[in-house]
Amino acid sequence: MASFKKTQIRSLPKIGQKVTADTLYWRKLNFPVTVKEFGPIDYIDVMPIEPYFIAVSSAAKVQIYNPITHQVHRHFTRFKEAAYGASIRSDGKLVIAGCDEGHVKLFDIGSKSLLRIFKGHKGPVHRCKFTTDNVHVVSFSDDKSVALWDLPSETEIIKFSEHSDYVRAGCVSSISSDLFLSGSFDHTVKLYDARSPTGSTISVDHGSPVESVLMYPSNSIFVSVGGTELRVWDMLAGGRLLARVSQHHKTITCLHLASDGKRLVTGGLDRHAKIYDVQSYQVVHTLDFPSPVLSLGITPDDFTVVAGMANGLISMQHRQTQAEARALNPKQSLKVQKKSQTAYRFRLNADFRSVNRTFNPATDVEVATKTDTNFVSRYDMFLRKFQYSKALDTVLTPYIRKKKPAITVGVMHELIRRNGLKSALAGRDDSSLSSILTFLARNINDPSHANIIIQVANTLLEIYESSSLTPQSEKLFLQLQEHVNREVEYVKHLMEIEGMLHILLASTTTQARRSSTYVVQGSSVKPMLPSAAAAANATMIFNVG
Repeated sequence: MASFKKTQIRSLPKIGQKVTADTLYWRKLNFPVTVKEFGPIDYIDVMPIEPYFIAVSSAAKVQIYNPITHQVHRHFTRFKEAAYGASIRSDGKLVIAGCDEGHVKLFDIGSKSLLRIFKGHKGPVHRCKFTTDNVHVVSFSDDKSVALWDLPSETEIIKFSEHSDYVRAGCVSSISSDLFLSGSFDHTVKLYDARSPTGSTISVDHGSPVESVLMYPSNSIFVSVGGTELRVWDMLAGGRLLARVSQHHKTITCLHLASDGKRLVTGGLDRHAKIYDVQSYQVVHTLDFPSPVLSLGITPDDFTVVAGMANGLISMQHRQTQAEARALNPKQSLKVQKKSQTAYRFRLNADFRSVNRTFNPATDVEVATKTDTNFVSRYDMFLRKFQYSKALDTVLTPYIRKKKPAITVGVMHELIRRNGLKSALAGRDDSSLSSILTFLARNINDPSHANIIIQVANTLLEIYESSSLTPQSEKLFLQLQEHVNREVEYVKHLMEIEGMLHILLASTTTQARRSSTYVVQGSSVKPMLPSAAAAANATMIFNVG
């Protein structure tokens, strides 16, 4: 006699987030520590050398935070109005910030002294940066100008006024002290060379107000963000567009490089920070925040991620170390230290336990073997005994039919295969019939189970068609009918849309064929195309002999 085969349950793979190395890497960030400021966090800058102090511009002050203690290390309040775009010099000794007065102010971090005030802009200065030689400063102002300043003499070297709207974004080259980039609300991004006073060397149109710009360390590519788009430009090719990415559904406000330039991070008003691979510009991970993100800062070692939000919150997240992981998950660490099971692998022979004699390891020790017990589920036990009604009742419990409907459908499929579905459905009362009808109405629209459920529904209607039903059962049958009618209407709408698409595709194909006719002109044949753009692409001329 053949052995009983278990019921095959068809399980479909769950659709979820793909776990990659980047996902595991960025999930190691601890729960954020938040600090509340009095105004929106305009800009965050991270000191490029240890101890990686963080400069935060908010309201009428600039504060330097210690990323480990989360305490204010230094604060600068020599501003009459709002302070913007504080940036720390590469040696960590000086910090510079713009303000609503149109001035650029230079402070000494060690003594908190105000060293320089650069006056010349007629509008607020929202961004200012040190050049790579650390002796010049570039400022970007709402008076539509970009200026280069000399630190020792406190004088303006050169000013560019090519933009037609506020200049709210800017960055400098990490290789050359003469190159800097500006982004404006006039939708343009311009590259300037201080050695060329005539004007910008490259100008590109982003398509929406530019919120932030960034130049790669290699000085061959720069990135601009504005609106919901991130655009990548080739500097060496004169500003050729390389990529357009739109992963945010609200305005992108900031961007930052991470992982030694291998990842690009953008923050937006949709409360998300997207992390991209700079090779493919695909999103590899997403960080969520409780409020719209205005600024981002990431330490060079990726240990700390800082986000400034519109409601004045500063979120600081640290990467989890191995010691912290063991402290947070003691059970996981205990699993590593497995208990020795040597004492359970051997037992004494029964003859030696019953008779007092000299112990002989060769004959008196038996190796305990693990017995494989085949677990049989309840519905398989009832199917094995041909008790089909009980097998179906077992898989119609509230937990199984709601959380694991694949098991219920699998048992129904097995009953159909055995020709036992009618006997399993017949002779039921209101309570058991209601559980079946509720399950059918809940899952009949699921395409993965529809084939089996439709057969069960037809069999159920065939059995109870001529019998008198209670009001409760009749109501459940009507609900099932509503679900079926709704699904039929969906299919009709989809078929109508499919027909429209066929007509559109057919007309497009016909127009393409008509437009591919050739006209003889002298000793050459030219294809006549309907649009000027297509005609520009079809420049090949075939000579007639």
